[in-house]
This record gives sequence, structure tokens and C-alpha cells, in this order.
Amino acid sequence: MKFSIDLDLTPEEFRRVLGLPDVQELHKEMLSKVREQMDAEGFDPAAMFKLYTGGSVDQLQRMMMQLMSGSGSINNNEDKS
Repeated sequence: MKFSIDLDLTPEEFRRVLGLPDVQELHKEMLSKVREQMDAEGFDPAAMFKLYTGGSVDQLQRMMMQLMSGSGSINNNEDKS
């Protein structure tokens, strides 16, 4: 036997139906604390980009293409025999 039920609910309504807590305020508070810590430590996204890519957008694109095509080094441990 197979049956289906369609519900027309917003994500907020669905959360309430399931009895899940509203964590929006906690999420906002945690993000503000992370931002404060990043500012205090002098976080620089541009410096992180340069660290991982050598500052080259072309190099980043090549790395992403290798990962998407499966020729990258991540998860390439499978036996291909």
C-alpha cells in the first residue's frame, strides 16, 4: 500500500508542527560572536584566498575543475582495476 500527503506549509509552520525549537535568535547571536572574534583576530578573507590559491583565480578554477572531474587528489584513493 502506498499513499502520499501534500502539505502546504511555510518552513516556519512546518518547524512548529514538528515541535522544533525556534533557534533564529541563537543563530544570530552565534554569528555575531564569530564576527567579533574574526574582527579581533584580524581575519582577512583576501589573505586566506591568497594562501590557498597563490592569489591566482586561474589556479583556483583549475583546482575546482580537477576536483569536479575526479582527477583531483581528494577522495581519489579508489582502486581503479
